[in-house]
Amino acid sequence: MPMASAKRSSESVKPAPPPLLPADSEDSQLTLLLREYLKDEDISQVWDAYRFSDAAHKGQVRRSGEPYISHPVAVACILAEMHLDTPTLLAALLHDVVEDTGITKQEISDQFGKQVAELVDGLSKLDKIEFQSATQAQAENFRKMLLAMSQDVRVILVKLADRLHNMQTLDVMGTEKRKRIALETIDIYAPIANRLGINNIYHQLEDLSFKYLYPMRYNVISKAVKAARGNRKEVVGKIQDAIRQKLQEAQIEADVTGREKNLYSIYKKMTGKNTTFSQIYDIYGFRVIVKDQPTCYLALGILHSLYKPIPGKFKDYIAIPKANGYQSLHSTLFGPFGTPIEVQIRSQEMHNIAEAGVAAHWMYKSSDAHLTALQQQTHQWLQRLLDIQSESADSLEFLEHFKVDLFPDEVYVFTPRGKIMALPKGATAVDFAYAVHTDVGNCCVAVKINHELAPLRTELHNGDNVEIITSAMAKPNPAWLNYVVSGKARAHIRHFLKSMQTAESAHLGQRMLNQALRALHVDPADIDEARWQKLLRDYGARDKQEVLTDIGLGKRLNVMVAHQLMAKTEEQKAEEGLLDSAMERQARQLNKVLDTITIRGSEGMAVQFAQCCRPIPGDPILGFINKDKGLVIHTHDCPAIRKFRLDPEKWLDVEWDPDGKRLYKVNLKLTVANERGMLAKIASGIADAGSNIDHVSMEEPDGSAYTNMHFTVQVRNRVHLADLMRRLRRIPDMVRINRVKGSGADQRAQ
Repeated sequence: MPMASAKRSSESVKPAPPPLLPADSEDSQLTLLLREYLKDEDISQVWDAYRFSDAAHKGQVRRSGEPYISHPVAVACILAEMHLDTPTLLAALLHDVVEDTGITKQEISDQFGKQVAELVDGLSKLDKIEFQSATQAQAENFRKMLLAMSQDVRVILVKLADRLHNMQTLDVMGTEKRKRIALETIDIYAPIANRLGINNIYHQLEDLSFKYLYPMRYNVISKAVKAARGNRKEVVGKIQDAIRQKLQEAQIEADVTGREKNLYSIYKKMTGKNTTFSQIYDIYGFRVIVKDQPTCYLALGILHSLYKPIPGKFKDYIAIPKANGYQSLHSTLFGPFGTPIEVQIRSQEMHNIAEAGVAAHWMYKSSDAHLTALQQQTHQWLQRLLDIQSESADSLEFLEHFKVDLFPDEVYVFTPRGKIMALPKGATAVDFAYAVHTDVGNCCVAVKINHELAPLRTELHNGDNVEIITSAMAKPNPAWLNYVVSGKARAHIRHFLKSMQTAESAHLGQRMLNQALRALHVDPADIDEARWQKLLRDYGARDKQEVLTDIGLGKRLNVMVAHQLMAKTEEQKAEEGLLDSAMERQARQLNKVLDTITIRGSEGMAVQFAQCCRPIPGDPILGFINKDKGLVIHTHDCPAIRKFRLDPEKWLDVEWDPDGKRLYKVNLKLTVANERGMLAKIASGIADAGSNIDHVSMEEPDGSAYTNMHFTVQVRNRVHLADLMRRLRRIPDMVRINRVKGSGADQRAQ
């Protein structure tokens, strides 16, 4: 295969060539492209799809006034340039038929086969479903398309071509719509193209989005690049000739080309490094394409002898390829006149993959081992999308996790067995654990980085050796969501926490309902299945657990549910909307005669202890039902709940389990003399009392002889706290010690 030219103009934003219609004519652009690689029978199928689509879109025109069929034909032309297979081209011509005409998926299946119908279905929007907002509708469309992509990557290839042509013809849209579409493109579609390694489409989508999002900046940089092109043309030519001559002297056959950075990458470098255009020297780079991998390293040595390399500016993407399969040697050199120049060295096969990514599978009928590895990596990424989808509660959450997973920058770390794993930039040990396996992530308790113990929140760097330590009893911590960056880790943590909260809330709801039934002199075991089914129909609930979860979360009143389970006449009144206030008063009265709920301290997320007063066993307490938070425990004298005490519907009688073993947090304020070693003495006293320090802070010194120190400590109960405070009072220079139950913004109901 002849060496491919790597030259790309900075004006990569090419206008869409108008397709010659009809597309099935002998001299049309589409026909000429198809004849390069398809058989006559395949071309005949494409013509059939064109005629079918043309008839379906009859009378429809684009905003520009062109017949609508010109758009699917242009999309098919983009894909034909990539040598995509016949079913993909058929789907490209038919991709808007189901969405915009009366044609059904079944009709397409009957005419062109099930494979084509599935591709078209994955590309069709969900227009017939009503959503709460345009954002949710768009998120659901993305979700459907990405899930279809996980089954067949050709769905996204058609969608990328579709988006590219839409961006090429975006001038006819209004300003606001142009910006909305451009923002969506640079947020979602350009990163997907990058993730799949399709650089040609990726750079065009970036530059087109840049053009419509920041038209003034785009024009300024475009003019500056044109001016620089003229000023630097002679220098670039000399460097190119010098590189070519040096390689020829070493008898290395190579194709050497100059390369301009695309406009958006120049803009990103200017904003990222806060520099002006004149300070960016690597607007031009050089690409060296050789025959094979060993020759890449030989060429690198030759170039390093020609121009000195800049330390720290060498990257070996051949030994450690990017996640999208990209391979090259990157080196920045001191060129003539001290000007830095970037050189990329790669083999022809690497170049094919760098330009076409996963599409290289169709474009180059090669048995290259790296191309097979790229397909496997892409498949693994698509499978991660399925994992994220299964753990996400709704479309917006799925889209959020998916966008997080499109990080362009990556770090490469090693497992204890030497396997390389690619993670998003900024990834922590928890991200690594979930990348290894979901169960490893859920059970991780510690990590060794380069054979030394480190916190789980530690950010990983290139070359780190990472070993995760797990425990069968461990479970995800909500605090992990503050620092994980990968979509998979975030989705699995959220799913686990939601499942745990639902299970715990349902258990609490069952206890509350049972107590309400007993207060009405009804044995919970006497409530038969028929009554439960009737209640579920009345509430529109899926199952019994949903009702119990709602009770535990405070969304339903336990006494009302008990009444509706046992009293048929009252159920009938509720159906007719005649449930009067007398029944509500009765429910409130019954609520006051319920048995108290025992708080063990191990109820997990269904029972929360208020941060404003931090109750501990031994404190008189009240339980307040808070929607979405469940049962929140306050001390009976907490100022934050003073106004709610007058509303009996809001609170429940609760009591401590005398055998509870849990540790509880308590805030202490200590006034001490400003003496050396006081903190050490206090810490020692807390440890001697069998307590732990959770947090400590000190007020800024004001020059006085005394200072205030604030501790959050862990104790078992009030007796334990009293013992701790007695020990601390014995410390010399201890002036005052008080328990603090919250202040300022914390004085509110939880």
